[in-house]
Amino acid sequence: MTKAIRFYETGGADVLQFEDVEVGEPGAGEARVRHSFVAVNFADIYFRTGFYPQALPSGLGTDAVGVVEAVGPGVTDIRVGDRVGYLVGPPGAYSQVRVMPANVLIPLPDGIPDRTAASLIMKGMTAQYLFRQVFPLKGGETILYHAAAGGVGLIACQWARAMGVTMIGTVSTDEKAAIAKANGCTHTIVTSRENIAKRVREITDGKGVPVVYDSVGKDTLEASLDCLQQRGTMVSNGTSSGPVIFNTGLLATKGSIWFTRPAMRHYIEPRAHMLDMARELFDHVLAGRIVSEPRQSFALAEAADAHRALEGRQTIGSTVLVA
Repeated sequence: MTKAIRFYETGGADVLQFEDVEVGEPGAGEARVRHSFVAVNFADIYFRTGFYPQALPSGLGTDAVGVVEAVGPGVTDIRVGDRVGYLVGPPGAYSQVRVMPANVLIPLPDGIPDRTAASLIMKGMTAQYLFRQVFPLKGGETILYHAAAGGVGLIACQWARAMGVTMIGTVSTDEKAAIAKANGCTHTIVTSRENIAKRVREITDGKGVPVVYDSVGKDTLEASLDCLQQRGTMVSNGTSSGPVIFNTGLLATKGSIWFTRPAMRHYIEPRAHMLDMARELFDHVLAGRIVSEPRQSFALAEAADAHRALEGRQTIGSTVLVA
């Protein structure tokens, strides 16, 4: 028996229960992983609240790091004792030990400790697919990135700096603005007292930006569209303030805007491509161009408190659970 977070109904953080679960031996194509750290992502809240539907009862989370304890028949590229991380697969990362598909496991380089990797796997791979695939940046662009002091945001700040991209980042407080700038964000907009579209036009001499990466959603949609150049691209990569619902005619009136709502799972297949994405991320980390450590940690049993802190915008950077 081992411990895991489970929930039997959707709702607030109090639906999360810390309970005993049984973990068996891995079957064909599977591995058993003992977690050291589990990452907390805003998507976990979407599943807990039912915004992203899934069958109940269920585990939670798809992002963790640990060590392989056992492998099933047919597993050849993952071995017992390997340090691994993962960001996709069936829900259940909020656990001490679990059995899961081996083909989603990413071997970790020796130079990246588990605690560091826990803040990097999902968030760093998200920055990779946003900047290198969804709207491929070449360097020299000026972009708008919402929630620049969040877990993905701080990695995005550093990735933009490494690529020679001028990043305008929105934040909610002056403290978060200072942290985003320290991580490479060129300009910050404090949304509690500044007009986003006005400041972007001032910074860009009226031109606007070719792309906006918006993980906030409902509250920033209009401002995001107003920041874009003609035929610019609106990347709606999250909905932390609520779902994005709008009249698509706005895309024409705002300048023939392109709109996309990407999902990670469509950008990491096949496995060889996922490993290439991870290798690019790890190369930046090992070279010192991207530095990431969890800024908040909670015991696995305190997962509900971690969710409350994240929903209350009380966190900066990444948050992990200690398994």
